[in-house]
Amino acid sequence: MAGNEWINGYLEAILDSGASAIDENKAAVAVRVKDRGHFNPTKYFVEEVVTGVDESDLHRTWIKVVATRNTRERSSRLENMCWRIWHLARKKKQLEWEDLQRLTDRRWEREQGRKDVTEDMSEDLSEGEKGDVLGEAVTLDSPRKKFQRNFSNLEVWSDSNVEKKLYIVLISLHGLVRGENMELGRDSDTGGQIKYIVELARALAKMPGVYRVDLFTRQVSSPEVDWSYGEPTEMLSATSEEDSADLGESSGAYIVRIPFGPTDKYLRKELLWPHIPEFVDGALAHILNMSKALGEQIGAGQPVWPYVIHGHYADAGDSAALLSGALNVPMVLTGHSLGRNKLEQLLKQGRQSKEDINSTYRIMRRIEAEELSLDAAELVITSTKQEIDEQWGLYDGFDVKLEKVLRARGRRGVNCHGRFMPRMAVIPPGMDFSNVEVQEDLADTDGDLAAVTNSEGSSPKAVPTIWSEVMRFLTNPHKPMILALSRPDPKKNLTTLIKAFGECRPLRELANLTLIMGNRDDIDEMSGGNASVLITVLKLIDKYDLYGQVAFPKHHKQSDVPDIYRLAGKTKGVFINPAVIEPFGLTLIEAAAHGLPMVATKNGGPVDIHRALNNGLLVDPHDQQAIADALLKLVSEKNLWQECRRNGLKNIHLFSWPEHCRTYLTRVAACRMRHPQWQTDTPADELAAEDSLNDSLKDVLDMSLRLSIDGDKTSLNEHRTSLNESNDDVVKHIMSRMNRRQDDVAAGPRDLPADVAASGKYPVLRRRRKLFVVALDCYDGRGLPEKKMVQTIQEILKAVKLDAQIARFSGFALSTAMPMYELVEFLKRGNLKVGDFDALICSSGSEVYYPGAYVEGGGKLCPDPDYATHIDYRWGSDGLKKTIWKLMNTPEGGGAKSGSFSCAVEEDARSSNSHCLSYSIKDLTKAKKVDDMRQKLRMRGLRCHLMYCRNSTRMQVVPLLASRSQALRYLFVRWRLNVANMYVILGETGDTDYEEMISGAHKTIILKDIVSKGSEELLRTAGSYLRDDIVPGDSPLVAHAKGGAKAEEIINIIRQLSKAG
Repeated sequence: MAGNEWINGYLEAILDSGASAIDENKAAVAVRVKDRGHFNPTKYFVEEVVTGVDESDLHRTWIKVVATRNTRERSSRLENMCWRIWHLARKKKQLEWEDLQRLTDRRWEREQGRKDVTEDMSEDLSEGEKGDVLGEAVTLDSPRKKFQRNFSNLEVWSDSNVEKKLYIVLISLHGLVRGENMELGRDSDTGGQIKYIVELARALAKMPGVYRVDLFTRQVSSPEVDWSYGEPTEMLSATSEEDSADLGESSGAYIVRIPFGPTDKYLRKELLWPHIPEFVDGALAHILNMSKALGEQIGAGQPVWPYVIHGHYADAGDSAALLSGALNVPMVLTGHSLGRNKLEQLLKQGRQSKEDINSTYRIMRRIEAEELSLDAAELVITSTKQEIDEQWGLYDGFDVKLEKVLRARGRRGVNCHGRFMPRMAVIPPGMDFSNVEVQEDLADTDGDLAAVTNSEGSSPKAVPTIWSEVMRFLTNPHKPMILALSRPDPKKNLTTLIKAFGECRPLRELANLTLIMGNRDDIDEMSGGNASVLITVLKLIDKYDLYGQVAFPKHHKQSDVPDIYRLAGKTKGVFINPAVIEPFGLTLIEAAAHGLPMVATKNGGPVDIHRALNNGLLVDPHDQQAIADALLKLVSEKNLWQECRRNGLKNIHLFSWPEHCRTYLTRVAACRMRHPQWQTDTPADELAAEDSLNDSLKDVLDMSLRLSIDGDKTSLNEHRTSLNESNDDVVKHIMSRMNRRQDDVAAGPRDLPADVAASGKYPVLRRRRKLFVVALDCYDGRGLPEKKMVQTIQEILKAVKLDAQIARFSGFALSTAMPMYELVEFLKRGNLKVGDFDALICSSGSEVYYPGAYVEGGGKLCPDPDYATHIDYRWGSDGLKKTIWKLMNTPEGGGAKSGSFSCAVEEDARSSNSHCLSYSIKDLTKAKKVDDMRQKLRMRGLRCHLMYCRNSTRMQVVPLLASRSQALRYLFVRWRLNVANMYVILGETGDTDYEEMISGAHKTIILKDIVSKGSEELLRTAGSYLRDDIVPGDSPLVAHAKGGAKAEEIINIIRQLSKAG
C-alpha cells in the first residue's frame, strides 16, 4: 500500500466500537473464522493474524469489517485488527533491528578491510597522488559543466576511428526483446531496459569505427508469446547500399536469440539463474563463428574478437563475466537496477523477512551475480552519480575511497599488490530524436488542441488514434494534461499521485490526469503487484469521483508514445514521474524532447536530469501536498511553463544517442584492451585450418544459419549453386574429408609410440569431435584419491570403446584439484597411462596439460603457456597470499594473543604453482566458508576464485578467470572443441566448484554413491543463495547412473544424452 493513514482509521473504529480487551488466557485453538456459534476473537487471531500480516491483506479485512452488519462480530473483528496491527508493527521493528545490526557488521568489516589494505600497501601516497585523488572529487557548479564530459587525458572518439571496424557484444537476457513494436509494460521484465538496449545497439552500429553489434537475448518459442521471439536472429539496422561494398554483408546491428532453459516456456527473470551457463556456451559458439566470419571479411584471415562484452542487469552481467573470461576480452557492466538496493528497500518496509524476499526474488543469487560482475568488469556505466554513491557503494566489490586510492597509485606506477576496483563512469542514457516533432513555441492563447481536433473537413487520420483513446475518458479534453507514463508498479507511486490530484480542487478544475500504465487485457491475469496497484487506482478514482477527469487507456503501442507526449504538449500539460526512487528516468528525457515541463521525484536520477535541463520541479514523492503544489504551479503559471519548456528543448542534445555513444566508446577505449594472444594458424595442421567448430554435415546447416545472421536470405541451395556445386558434390566433399582423416583422428597419444607422441607440436585434442571429461572428487579423510575413482575411470574408458563410431572421434580429459605430480602418481598406481588422456586440467583449473604436446626435454609435460597467459588477468598472488593467511589464521576481532590461537590452514608450497595458492586445512572448525572469504577479499580489492577441495582437506585459490568449468570453455575457444560435444562425469557431490560443472551446454552424467563426501558444506553461509539457483532442477542434458555402473550401462546413458542435443 502506498500509505498507511488507513491504520488510524482502524484504531479510531476500534475505539468507537468500545470493544473489550482480548482474554489472553483463552485457549488458542485454530478453527475456521466462520464456524457456527459464538465468534471467538482469540481463534480469529491465531488463524488470521499470525498467518497473514501483509498490509494489503489488512486492507481487505478492513473492507470486510466495514461491510459487517452484525454488531458483535464487527466489534470482535475490529478488536482483533488492533492486535493484528500490533503484530505487524512488532515484526517490522524486529526486521529493522536485524537490518541495523547487519549494516553495523558490514560497516565494521569495511573499515577493517580498509585498514588491512593500508597496512599492506606500505608505500605512502605522495602529495601529488593526494592531489590526484582530491581532483577527482571536485564538484562542478553549472548544469552544463556537469554534463560536458570531462575526459581529462582521454582521446574523445571521433570520425578518425572509422577504419577500426569493431565488433561489440551486448547482452540483455530477461524479458521480451525485439526491434519493432516492443511490448513495453507487458510484464515487469519487459520495461525501459528493453527499449534502452535496442536503441543502444542501433546507435552504436551507426558510430564511426563500429562494424557490427550483436545484442544477445533469450530465444522463446512459446505459445504464450509472439512467434517473433523464437526467431534466431533479427536485423536491427543494416548498411546502406552505398556503404555495403566497403563494409561487407555482416555489418550492422542484430538481435541474436540464444536458446537456453526450457525454450517452450517464457520464464520470469528470477527463474533464469540455473540456465545461465547454458546461455554462455551457446553465446560462445556464436561469437566464435562470427569472429571467424568477420576475420575472413575484414580481419585478413585472423579472427575479429569482440572489442567489448557489455552486460545489462545482473543476469547478463553474470553471463558477460563468464564470456569475457572465456574469450579474455574486456567486460563492461550496466546494472540498471541493483539487488542490494532493492533488498534494503524491501527490508525497510518490514513486510517480509530476508528469507521471504530471497524466496520470491532470488535476491541473494542476483547480488552474487552483481558482485561477480564487479570482479570481472573493467568499466561500470551508471546513469547518475547517485547510483555510484548510494547503490554500488553497498557492494563488497566496490569502495569509492579505495577505488580512488588504487587509481592514484596506478597512475604513478606504484604497486597495488594485486588489488583492483572497477572504474565507474556516469553516462546518461541516450534518446533517438529522429522521430520527435517539436512544436513551435505555443502561443499564450488557449485552444491549440481545439484547432486540431475541431477543424472542419479534416481527415480522420489527422488525429492519431491514441488521442481519441485518451480523450474519450475526458469531459473537457482541452484542459492541460498531467501525464504519467509507467508500469502499475508499487514503487512508481501512482496512488499518491491520484490522491494528490483528487484532494486538490484547484488542480482538478485546471487540469486532467492521464495515466498510461502499460497494456492489459484482464486485471485478473496481471501479476499480483501490478494488479493490486491498478485496482487501488480504480478505487481512488471512484473515491474522489474523478470520472471525466482521469484517462487510463488499456492499450497503447510503442509507436503511440510520441503522440501521447504531443497530445500533452498541445494542451500545455506537464509530465510527472512520482516514483519513490527512480534509477534514471528515461521518460523525463522523452517528455523534455517533446517540450513538456516535468515534475519528478527528488530521489535518484531525476536530480541529475533536472540539473542538466532545468525544466521543471523536484518533489518529495511521499509528500502528497508537495506534488499537488508543484503541478498546480506549472499548470497555472504560464510564464514558468514556457521557461521550463524552452530550457528543456535547449539542453536536450546532451542526452542524444550520438553523444551517449561517443562518450561510451571513449570510456571503453580507455579500458585495458586484451584478447587471445595465440596464433590461430597451425601450418603443420592442414586439417585444423579447414575445420569449423563441428566438422560434420551439421556444419553445412550452420553455414546457412550464419548467412541468415548476416542478413543474407540466400538459401543453402542457392549458396551452393553460386559455388557451382551440387548437393551431391558438397556431401561427397565432406565425406571424403571425413574418410581421409578417420585413421588420423582415431590415433592419439595412447596409440602412438612414446617418442612420436612426445614430438607433436599441437595436441591431438584439436582433432577430437567429442570429449569425455572425468571430474570425480573421490577422496578419503586425508584428501587422497580413493581406489574406486580408478575403477570408475577404467569403466568410462571401456564404455566409450564399446561404440566404435563414438570412440573413433572421441578423446578423454581428467579435471581435478590434484597438482600434476600427484595426478601422475595416482594414474601410475591405477595402471592408467597419462597418454590415455588428451587433456589434464589440474590444480582446480589453474593448469592445463596435453600429453603428447608441450613436452620439455626428458619427457616432462609442460602446462599450456597460452592458458597461463589467459587466466593471468587480475591475479595478485603476493597480496592474496598475505591477506588469506591473515584472514584464515586470525580469530574474528583479532583479540587472541599470539600463540593462543591455532592456525586453521598451512601453506602447501609443493602443490602450489604460479596461478594456484594451495593450503592444507589443519583445523576444519576454524575454516571460514567460501562466501565469507570471498566477501572479505572483495572488500580488500582482491579478485580470485577460492574453493575447498579434496574432502575439505585442502583450500585452493586460483585466478578469477580460472576454474574447472572455465577451462572447458578455454578448450572450446583454443582448439574449437565445442562445449556442446563434451560429456562431464561427476559424482553426487564434490569440491566447492562442483556446482559450476553441472549446468551448461555440455552433457552431464552424475554417478551416484561414488563420492561419499565432498566439500560443499564449506561453500555457503546462512542466508546465501541456494543450490537451486545454480543447478537446474530438471534438464535433458543431465543423466544419472547408479554407483558402480559398468561400461554397458555408461555407454547406454551416453547414447541417450547424444540424442538430447
